[in-house]
Amino acid sequence: MTERPEDAGGPETEGSPRRTGRFALLLAAAVVAGAVAGLAGVYGIGGGPRNVVATGPATGPASPPLPAVAGVASQASGVDDQCSVASAAGKRLAALATGELAAFAPTEKPTRIPDLAFLAPDGQPTRLSQVGGDGLKLVNIWATWCVPCRKEMPALDELQATLGSKGGDGAPGFEVITVNIDTRDPAKPKTFFTETGLTHLALYTDPKAQAFQDLRVVGRGFGLPTTMLIDAQGCELGHIAGPAEWASPDAVALVKAALADKGLAATAAP
Repeated sequence: MTERPEDAGGPETEGSPRRTGRFALLLAAAVVAGAVAGLAGVYGIGGGPRNVVATGPATGPASPPLPAVAGVASQASGVDDQCSVASAAGKRLAALATGELAAFAPTEKPTRIPDLAFLAPDGQPTRLSQVGGDGLKLVNIWATWCVPCRKEMPALDELQATLGSKGGDGAPGFEVITVNIDTRDPAKPKTFFTETGLTHLALYTDPKAQAFQDLRVVGRGFGLPTTMLIDAQGCELGHIAGPAEWASPDAVALVKAALADKGLAATAAP
């Protein structure tokens, strides 16, 4: 009779070397798995490299669905068609993703960003679709405890000062929308704005950090800062997972090219 591997070398008894060795291996594996899970929970492991091209919803093992976000259609209900124009525009911007904006990832698969809910500067509930006018929006998720976020906020403020516009007369508007997700001390982002001299950005806050969670439905929000360039319909042109020098000539050139894109202008027309 053919001998099975586990039968080789005689029966396994309590305290035998083979049994003791197997237990030690299982214990070590459990410790490593626990450590990785803990790090993932604290640091948001899973964001990947900054230069990975955006591909829409993340793939991989299925996870429990998050609650539906009001005003957000599913990919199966025509969002691909509605957002294909923005995706095509993002691809046209690829040549400008250089220098300080080399990490800008054009959105390969048409993707609609959830209509995020947060608080306006006056503390009243609002949504992403209700702020920033009807033009392009650069949406940035940040926190005061995120060092790279703190470093890039002055550049975002300067970009808003340089290109921020309500639009009109056929010209699209543009606004930088930064959403703070500090959950413990609502005074911290206000203090940071004051101490840093940020005067051109509106202070939008999400003290429950729900916006960060909602973004994971479409494969965003796996690290801070997260920044997305979206059109008037909430469709993404591209994104950066990580910090960037948004006041640089590279950034200004990319945003100006997006504002001048005739394909986007056609979709924004009434």
